[in-house]
Amino acid sequence: MLNVHDIQVCYDEVPAIHHVSFHINQGEIVSIIGANGAGKSTLLKAISGLLSPSRGTIEFLGHRIDHLPPHQIASLGLAHVPEGRRLFQHLTVLANLRLGAYTNKSQEMRDKTLEQVFELFPVLKARLNQRAGTLSGGEQQMLAIARGLMSRPSLLMLDEPSLGLMPKLVSLVFDTIKRINAEGTTILLVEQNVREALELANRAYILQTGNITLEGTGKELLETDLVRKAYLGI
Repeated sequence: MLNVHDIQVCYDEVPAIHHVSFHINQGEIVSIIGANGAGKSTLLKAISGLLSPSRGTIEFLGHRIDHLPPHQIASLGLAHVPEGRRLFQHLTVLANLRLGAYTNKSQEMRDKTLEQVFELFPVLKARLNQRAGTLSGGEQQMLAIARGLMSRPSLLMLDEPSLGLMPKLVSLVFDTIKRINAEGTTILLVEQNVREALELANRAYILQTGNITLEGTGKELLETDLVRKAYLGI
């Protein structure tokens, strides 16, 4: 579904990620883990078109996308839920969700997707006319994910969805990601909550200082010395 080959992304000519290659198969949950500043968010921004690689290629569903603008990439079926949620704080929950569906031209399909989102996140239906900025942190994260789902993506990219949430809500977010995947959406997950991200993933990659240093199944990486010492404190 997604093939990233040998990309480099720079800020002011200084590389933030170097020679990064990885792939995602349809139906998988793939996690990318790493410390702050490793380049995880930069990688997702390059895939969704917010940044342009200075080298390498990115292909999605057979289309080369590394120099397409973000709206064209989104229209191909790729949705990016950014770190920090990036909601339209002064708009209602419903308005945020409708904006997420702008690539979907069918009103009937938009309405159907909205009902599916409410099945996943019943609290959003109860908060429909409430401004996004007045929601709790957990509710805002649910809205950010729901807005990403409104475009009916084939691939949903989630950047730190558990950031700043209490443990009970972290478990809810990961359970929801599992359910979204079970219903047919492929997931690329960037996450500092290493144990949960690896337990959830079919496959995973470790990104350190802009380079992928290790890859394998989630279970395999959980058992490596690198993960146990550097990320789990064992």
